[in-house]
Amino acid sequence: MNHPRLIRRHYLARSLILLGLALFIAHLARSGALHYYIGPRMEPLIRFCPIPLAVMAVCLAYQALFQPSSALCDCERPLSVSRWKNGTVYGLFLLPLLLGTLLPDQALGSSAAAKKGMSLTSPLLASERLEELFRAPDPYNVEFAELAKRLYPQAVVEVKPEIFSETIGAIELFAEEFRGKKVKLSGFVYQEPGRQDGQGNAGELILGRFLVLCCTADSAPFGLVVTSDQPLEGLAKDTWLEVEGVIEPQIRQGKAIITVKAELIREIPRPQTPYVYPSEDSVKAWENLSEAEPAK
Repeated sequence: MNHPRLIRRHYLARSLILLGLALFIAHLARSGALHYYIGPRMEPLIRFCPIPLAVMAVCLAYQALFQPSSALCDCERPLSVSRWKNGTVYGLFLLPLLLGTLLPDQALGSSAAAKKGMSLTSPLLASERLEELFRAPDPYNVEFAELAKRLYPQAVVEVKPEIFSETIGAIELFAEEFRGKKVKLSGFVYQEPGRQDGQGNAGELILGRFLVLCCTADSAPFGLVVTSDQPLEGLAKDTWLEVEGVIEPQIRQGKAIITVKAELIREIPRPQTPYVYPSEDSVKAWENLSEAEPAK
């Protein structure tokens, strides 16, 4: 059985940590920076987290400050009296809170992509492309095939942020069918460290995006190689570009990838929401976006 004074100290420390987490999440929600850390499906749930966290913090603080000693207990598990052990355990919660408070809120970029490894194929593509035009090889690729049928007739295939990964996946699945089609997309500049592929690095770069499933911890950087007759090495990393060009599937190091031969490159501001997310129904999302376009 622990001494009531020790229990009060633990309760008070936990109360302060919970209160700090509640205030930090509330700050992210109010400042509009929450999307830097979690996906949109999780955002509505996380926005309300400060309420239960604050309630728990108040309850613990009340027990620490006003609860009679006779009513305090350590819940059948003795609390540690080691300052080093307690500091380590509570530090695991305080460290991310301190980093989140002290460091600026910013989107993932080239540094994170370099650590995770930039993929040149869509992370959502399920299997190999088919020989038959727009026929899915298996049930997992039906959505890609249906989306490809809607993208192909377009004069310019616009890779919309709302269905970014699915659009790239559809193009990859039917790469030869999309060869020579005009495409328009945006992303951040990523220059792969130490890249030595003999393809004329001065005239190419990777246009990257981060696919976020639930939060930035599970994000997957991927992108397309953009080639140009003009040197591109002067573009700073993490610069946001909008590129219009022609789809050119290539084989590099024995792997099929999609490249874009740029016809127009212009610098744009970083989007308010720089990440892309999986769509529950990319075909329906494409139709909704297409219907909304004339109203813009």
